[in-house]
Amino acid sequence: MFPLPKEDKKVSPYFVFYLIHAMQIGVGILGFERIIVQSAGYSSWIAILTSGASIIGLVWVSYRILNKGNNDIVAIHAEIMGKWIGGFFSFLFSLYFFSFALVVLRSYVEVLQVWVFPEVSEWIFVLIIIFLAYSYVTGGFRVVTGVSYLGILYGLPLLLVKFYPLQYADYGNLLPILNASPAELFKASKEMTLNFLGFETIFMFYPFIKDGPKSEKWAYFGVLFSIFIYLLTAFVTFVYYNQEQLKGTIWATLTLWKIVDLIIVERFEYIGISVWFFTILPNICIGLWCASRGMNRLFPVSQRSALRIFSLLLFFISVILTNRQQIDLLQKAVSQIGLYTIYFYLPCLLVLQYIIMKVKKG
Repeated sequence: MFPLPKEDKKVSPYFVFYLIHAMQIGVGILGFERIIVQSAGYSSWIAILTSGASIIGLVWVSYRILNKGNNDIVAIHAEIMGKWIGGFFSFLFSLYFFSFALVVLRSYVEVLQVWVFPEVSEWIFVLIIIFLAYSYVTGGFRVVTGVSYLGILYGLPLLLVKFYPLQYADYGNLLPILNASPAELFKASKEMTLNFLGFETIFMFYPFIKDGPKSEKWAYFGVLFSIFIYLLTAFVTFVYYNQEQLKGTIWATLTLWKIVDLIIVERFEYIGISVWFFTILPNICIGLWCASRGMNRLFPVSQRSALRIFSLLLFFISVILTNRQQIDLLQKAVSQIGLYTIYFYLPCLLVLQYIIMKVKKG
């Protein structure tokens, strides 16, 4: 009922590192510092570690489900809950994957409008980015994987820019090391959830990995690298800004790019935003690929047709969202849905799968 893909459509296990890391580093990293500082002050770097550790635990849970099911989330749902109930949850997962592409696309277009092209309508950027993403996704999963690999490669030089603000650093900002209550740290960890979301896409592309169980260690490496990037970014931001400045800065990382002084470039943030496009493009491609793949598995419709429908939806919803309050509301909604999906639904699915398989064997 749910056939596995052919070998020539699969990628090597180590590509899981790029796919998962690409999904976890999107537009959120441009301004996550302000959000976690509001909850736990400069001690919120601890929330990055605790939140990241919990994600590693959830990746372990995900692989237990996938290794037992040996297929994607659509087939696993059908096996555990039957065609209709399982199909309903798979449908929700497809919409959930689509929401990744929506949040990233609309947030990046907002950055473009505010920082680079304030007089250009958002629908022009939305149309161009969707056209590019559509072109790559129609090339298949191997092309989407290549986009993820190159996106990370192109974004790595931006890490060097983080050393510029350190010449103005006040390391006393980090003291005392632990100045937040457990409740405040817990709240900051919840706020970090949106930034670590995206590893769940493995529930859709797992069958496209050669020898899926062997890719587990690469998934952990991907999450660990994401934790390192967030910690480094938070550290640089915390030693540069005082708390009051940071609470009033929406995109702290973007603002830090303004102090970069190069002989040949007057406004480095323009270059940074342009390079960052190659980092957010894999987010949109993977989200659209997973969403359209889910529909292809559920309904008698080709993945390309499903992709066209999702691309149109992506365009219209992105254009409807016109101000910061609406985009902020969208980000919070996806963050809340993601929070309940990974922390409650996935562990419940693992337990249910174990019980059902035990009963079937008995």
